[in-house]
Amino acid sequence: MTTFDSTKRSLPELLKDITTGKIQLPDFQRGWVWDDDHVQSLLVSIARSFPVGAVMLMETGGEVRFETRPVEGIDPGSVTKDPDQLILDGQQRLTSLTQAVGLTSPVDTRTAKGKDIKRHYYFDIRTALEGEDRLEDAIVAVDETRQKRSDFGRKVDLDLSTRQLECELLHFPCDKLLSPNEWASDLFKFNQEEIGTYFEFQEKVLSAFSAYQLPVIELKKETSKEAVCLVFEKVNTGGVQLSVFELITASYAAEGYNLRDDWFGSDIRKVPSRKARFEEHELLRDVQSTDLLQAITLLHTRERKLQDIQEGKTGKQVRPVSAKRASVLDLPLSSYQRWADEVEKGFVEAARFLLRECFYSRRELPYATQVVPLAAIMTLLGNRWREPRIHQKLSRWYWSGVLGELYGGAVETRIALDLEELMNWFENDVEVPRTVTDASFDPTRLESLRSRLSAAYKGINVLILREGAEDFFWKGDIQELDNQGVELDIHHIFPRAWCDQRGIPPRVYDAIINKTPISYKANRMIGGDAPSQYLARLQGHEQVQLGDEAMNAILEGHRIPTEALRADDFDAFYQQRKRRLLEIIEKAMGKKPLVGSDEGIDD
Repeated sequence: MTTFDSTKRSLPELLKDITTGKIQLPDFQRGWVWDDDHVQSLLVSIARSFPVGAVMLMETGGEVRFETRPVEGIDPGSVTKDPDQLILDGQQRLTSLTQAVGLTSPVDTRTAKGKDIKRHYYFDIRTALEGEDRLEDAIVAVDETRQKRSDFGRKVDLDLSTRQLECELLHFPCDKLLSPNEWASDLFKFNQEEIGTYFEFQEKVLSAFSAYQLPVIELKKETSKEAVCLVFEKVNTGGVQLSVFELITASYAAEGYNLRDDWFGSDIRKVPSRKARFEEHELLRDVQSTDLLQAITLLHTRERKLQDIQEGKTGKQVRPVSAKRASVLDLPLSSYQRWADEVEKGFVEAARFLLRECFYSRRELPYATQVVPLAAIMTLLGNRWREPRIHQKLSRWYWSGVLGELYGGAVETRIALDLEELMNWFENDVEVPRTVTDASFDPTRLESLRSRLSAAYKGINVLILREGAEDFFWKGDIQELDNQGVELDIHHIFPRAWCDQRGIPPRVYDAIINKTPISYKANRMIGGDAPSQYLARLQGHEQVQLGDEAMNAILEGHRIPTEALRADDFDAFYQQRKRRLLEIIEKAMGKKPLVGSDEGIDD
């Protein structure tokens, strides 16, 4: 038995069914995302009778019962609650056409750069009649007041704010494309001599919209939920590709569970937002829905593996722990519901662990990907992570991942291994995880760390901070000042200008070896002078008044060699600070860095 029909439906018929609510969207569908350029291009394609692709609709009333919502721009209170069909593919095109052609309200769209805007669309009739190749230029977009402005809104370049102005300027509104008679009557009243021009426009352009046929694939209500979800994934591989979250949302929706509500919340259905709860924690504000799903999948597949082993299965019969995309897509709804709240608590505990490691801001986090296995581990450990022996191992694993730069790129395999191997290591000192054994830090890496976006750069900066580094000017350590909103950044110790004057290349003086976190105020006082000069200026400032011993203590907190700095000896400073940074790296990783070169700097 076939599960679908293939047919054609006219554009006016489709838009009528959409605006009355006979055709709606499954609620799990993402919002409308097309920008102004895409909307205009679509209108031109239909005016030229070009194909714009098929749409797929699903008949309601069968086994699959999705929550529904009308197409964006339509008031939910004005349409039926029981649609006949749902849009599975073609949402962007149908929503664009509904808003631009089927509704009189302005289109909620955006610029190519993503700025939200409201637009009404018109055809400049005279330009449109110059030939099909001019239709693209004939499309005119104006703002919600039906005007086009320039000079930051001070100058009105085109005013279509009244029907009389539309008629006088021969600009036909796209929201009248399917019902043009009223506009034609007004044209006869306001600009009678152009009626002939209008009739020509009607024949060449308006008729294209009223006669336009879209290919439609209609899934029957007998289609199984598995087939619907599979079809939904397959038809959404082009355009704006669906995320894992959206695909799982579709799958769970077929079982009557609204994952979108669980993550984003719903005022209508009075469902609190899990995402909002994450955002209450500074270090969890960037956690994505897919991070939560991946952490739950780790625990689901681990439990499944342990069950296979308990049942006596061996070899390939034992299903692996996995965080790969395919495994996340296979996550059963029952497992999501079982683990979601516990894993959310695991993420909160992960944030507490990171705070203890002296990460206070999400911008300081080296790898978002490493938070996923950390949260899964915390879910299993509960409060046990605070036990000194377990905390020491957890800290060593975390810093090995950061300083060994092991969590960049594709890390699904490492995530799964870390979960298993860490849990084993907590119980058996011999079973050291591969992330700990694989991690290494080459001393020469310090010479190439220049980007503050790199994981190792962020990690080393935090290691300096957690040693209690204080500011050169303001009273207080850097972390404390940061929490108080003092403007801070990572600045040169030997100033750039001073280095340039002595021919020290940027690749050398821009390395993290010559950088440290200080306040904007301190950096301004440093200027471009030699350290011996700016230290004297800082110490002698009327609001500072520090002796050499006190200032040296502050410098030592930054792992800065004081004698070399005060002597303006860049070479000695560079090598000595490099060794001091390696000491704190060794302490964090629990192992010595690789043997590296400590020779002088090339000029």
